[in-house]
Amino acid sequence: MDNLIAPYGGSLVNLAVDDGGELADRAKGMRSVQLSERALFDFELLATGGFSPLDRFMGKADFQASLHDMRLADGTLFPMPIALPTDDPPSLDADAALHDGRGNLLGVIRVEEIYEWDRRETAALMLRTADERHPLAAEMPRWGKYNVSGPIRALSVPAHPDFADIRMTPRQTRAALSRMGATDVVAFQTRNPLHRAHEELTKRAMRRLNAALLLHPVVGLTRPGDIDHYTRVRTYKALLRHHYAPNSALLALLPLAMRMAGPREALWHAIIRRNFGANSIIIGRDHASPGLDSAGKPYYDPFEAQDIVDRFADETGVRAAKFGEMVYAPSLDRYIEASEVPDGAETLSISGTQAREDYLNAGRRLPSWFTRPEVANILADAYPPKWRQGACVWFTGLSGAGKTTAVDALAAALMERGRRVTVLDGDAVRTNLSKGLGFSREDRDANVMRIAFVAGEVARHGGMALCAAISPYRAARDAARRAFPDGKFIEVFADAPLHVCESRDAKGLYAKARAGDIKGFTGIDDPYEAPLSPEIALDTANNSVADNTRLLVEYLEAQGYLK
Repeated sequence: MDNLIAPYGGSLVNLAVDDGGELADRAKGMRSVQLSERALFDFELLATGGFSPLDRFMGKADFQASLHDMRLADGTLFPMPIALPTDDPPSLDADAALHDGRGNLLGVIRVEEIYEWDRRETAALMLRTADERHPLAAEMPRWGKYNVSGPIRALSVPAHPDFADIRMTPRQTRAALSRMGATDVVAFQTRNPLHRAHEELTKRAMRRLNAALLLHPVVGLTRPGDIDHYTRVRTYKALLRHHYAPNSALLALLPLAMRMAGPREALWHAIIRRNFGANSIIIGRDHASPGLDSAGKPYYDPFEAQDIVDRFADETGVRAAKFGEMVYAPSLDRYIEASEVPDGAETLSISGTQAREDYLNAGRRLPSWFTRPEVANILADAYPPKWRQGACVWFTGLSGAGKTTAVDALAAALMERGRRVTVLDGDAVRTNLSKGLGFSREDRDANVMRIAFVAGEVARHGGMALCAAISPYRAARDAARRAFPDGKFIEVFADAPLHVCESRDAKGLYAKARAGDIKGFTGIDDPYEAPLSPEIALDTANNSVADNTRLLVEYLEAQGYLK
C-alpha cells in the first residue's frame, strides 16, 4: 500500500497503514461501519493520496468550512465536503472496522467525532440547488443522519479486477509520467467516450502547452445514464492506439465518485489531478454539469468552471486549459472552436444526448465526422438498437385497479412481438422475494426497492420487466425510477375509483379493512399517492383491456422498444 507524500501543498497523506496482521485480528471484535458505494471510492482516494491534503472523512469544522468557504478549517483550499454518513454511528472515542458491502475489511477508523449534518444546507451550498433532478440532490435523502470522522488506518483498498494495468495510484501515475519524460502534463477529465471533438481539444491543449496528456477518465460514480466504463475504456484504448503519437499520452483510470457540482467540482478535479502529476487541466463547456433542472435551465453557467480553476491556480498549481464549444467544419474537414468559424461557413455538431438517443439507442451508426470508426464500432457493439434493449414498465394503482390484468395482457403482446419479458407481480413477489416483510411504510418501501433491483437486472440484460405493485408512496416510486437510466423506467398508473376497486375485490380485503379486521390497508386507512406525471395513465374502469393494451403497445413502439 502506498503511503504517499503527495505534491499538492507538500502535504503528507497521514494514514497509518498496517501490515494487516494484528490490526485485522483486533478488527474482528470491533463495531463495523459498512461503506456505501460512494464512500468506498472516497476511501480509496483518501488512502492513496488522491484527496491530499485530506487524510480522513471530514470532521464538523472541516465539513462546514469546505461547505461555506471551499477550504478546510486551517484555511487550506478544498472545495468538496467529503464525509462518512451513517444512521447507526459507532461509539465515540473507540475504533470501528470499515467494511465493504461484502464484508471485506478495508481499514479501521478511530471515531473522534460524530455530528449531524443538514441535507438542505449541504445541497444549497455544494450544489446550489435542492432540485431533485440533480442526481446528488436526489441521492442525499438516502444518506445517514450522522457523519463520522477520525484517523484512518488502511489495510487495503477496494478490489477492482478490471483493467488492472491502467489502474494507478497517484504515486504510480506520477512515476509513469516521469518515465515518459513529461515535465508538463495536461489532464483531461471525462465520463464519456472520446469523440473527434474531444480528440481535437486534447491535441490542441498538448500543442499549446507542449505537454503530455493524462487521459484520466472517471470510473467510479458518474451521472446516471452515462455509458458504462467498460465500454468507455475500450474506446479510449482504441483511440490512443490509432490516433495519438506514441509516448505522448497516458491512460489511467480514476476511481472517483463524482458529485456533478459544476464549478466547485472543477476546482476539486484540479486539486485531484495535481496529486496525480498534472499541472494543467482541460476545462471545456459545462464541466461536471448534470444538465438541465426541472425548469429546463442549466444548473451552472457553461464557462463558470473555467473561471474558478483560473482564479485559484496559484494555490493549486494547476491552470485551466480553456476551450469553447467545438464544432465540425465540413469545408475544413476538422473540428474548430465555434469562435473560429468563418462567416457563413457550415458547421455540424451532435450533443452527447443526441449521440445516445438519436444514434446509439436507435441502432444508427455514428457518422465518421463525429466519431472515429474504431470508437463507433465499439459503441455499436455496446448499444444494440432500442428494440433489443431492456426497460421497466411499472404499473401502480390501488388493489383491484387492474394492474395484474394489464400486465398479463401486455406481456402476451410483447412476447408475440419477440420481446423477452419478466413479470414481477406484487402477490408473487410478496410470496417469494419479499417474504417476511410487513406492511409498514418502511417495509412497503423495501418491497418496492427489491422489485426495482430485480427489474433493473432484467432490463440490464435486454429484457422487459413488467412490474405490478400497489407501491402507494411517490417517494418510493421515484427512488425506483432513479435506479434506471433516463427513459428506461415507464410508470403506468392503473386509474380506477375506489368504489370500482372494491366491487372487484374477490378476496373481500376491502370489506375486512372497512370492518377494522385489516389495519393499514391502502385506500382505506393508509393513503395512496397517485402519480403526478406518469408516462401513461390507463382508465381501467371504463376502457377495455384490449384498448389499454393497444395504448401501451403504441407507446412502446413510439419509444423504440418494439421493432
